[in-house]
Amino acid sequence: MPRQANYGKNFLYLQWINLHAMNADSVISLESIDNFHPLLLNVGHATHHSDWNWKHVSSPFTRIFYVTDGSARVIMPDGTFDLSSGHMYMIPAFVLHSYSCEGDFSLYYLHIYEDNYPLDSLMLKFRFPFEIEATEADAALIRRVSDLNPSMEVPHSNPTTYDNKQSLHDSIHRNKQRSIGLRIESRGILYQIISRFVSNAVPNVVARDERIRAAIEIILGGLDKNFTVEDLAGKVYLSKNHFLRLFKKETGTTPIKYINQKKIERAQLLLLSTCIPVKELAYSLGFCDYSYFIRTFRKSTGFTPLDYRRVH
Repeated sequence: MPRQANYGKNFLYLQWINLHAMNADSVISLESIDNFHPLLLNVGHATHHSDWNWKHVSSPFTRIFYVTDGSARVIMPDGTFDLSSGHMYMIPAFVLHSYSCEGDFSLYYLHIYEDNYPLDSLMLKFRFPFEIEATEADAALIRRVSDLNPSMEVPHSNPTTYDNKQSLHDSIHRNKQRSIGLRIESRGILYQIISRFVSNAVPNVVARDERIRAAIEIILGGLDKNFTVEDLAGKVYLSKNHFLRLFKKETGTTPIKYINQKKIERAQLLLLSTCIPVKELAYSLGFCDYSYFIRTFRKSTGFTPLDYRRVH
């Protein structure tokens, strides 16, 4: 009898794993693409004279640059990278970085916002190349989308002038107020530009083990819930201790720390893009203890939620 029960459980688990693996492929190839609706926040062309030197920039939107002349540098968490003429560059949302420029430098910039970050974010499912050599077609598309949207230029290159809650609200509103034809053409161009990076990207597989990948999908799909380690272990048919060891081995962190990290990333986006009261926001992300949410947010960002909303 026990042998029969184990067999049945293992058989069901293998069926579940096969189904999940199939769904994971479809999530990347179909669902995420169908649900990917990039909003153009800002676009324009800028020329700098040793004045593109901004520190500690982190934004809820993805940046794409196309350099037309000169050179500069971007300091990222994993190193310093040179920007050169004729190349496109991508900096994903919430990646802390700085800029350095010591001479003449010209570039087009595109700021792209993804509404459903990080719940079903296409951008999170890939590890994108930082640099791509631009083709003539790329350059023409970027010039075209810039020419189409002159009202979407940023007033100043200083990120604090446009990378804040009010500016984000204004940009999203301005995007949605454009004519349907303009929105369709602009979004079509964004798809083409982003596809150039996707074509050279690799799936951002956080874990190799199917069971841990499944647990991560459950976490990201339920940031409003308050999962325990026992809940997650049970959902992927592992004992609590085995699940803890395997999760730490695969991701480098504990399940609770990973959950909190993703909840705080979502909180950052909601603080900037909505007017939801902080306490209500905390409860909507499954934090039953408001003080714990404040402490967790401050530890992750260096700010209290109210200060983060005010400063940004």
